[in-house]
Amino acid sequence: MNLVECWFSMAERQAIHRGTYRSVHDLNTKLRAYVDGWNERAHPFTWTKTAQQILTKANRKKTSNAEH
Repeated sequence: MNLVECWFSMAERQAIHRGTYRSVHDLNTKLRAYVDGWNERAHPFTWTKTAQQILTKANRKKTSNAEH
């Protein structure tokens, strides 16, 4: 549920993964370009469920017998 972790995961997949970087500066340049592009396309996040719906699902009773 941590959106910062989601953002870094997307940055890794979309900007860094399988890249070849000869220096920290090259990597930094690639990341800065990704962040700049992200910010140009940024828009507010719209929740599609209510807080109660999300909490109900997150706190639902476990049905697995894995604990026994």
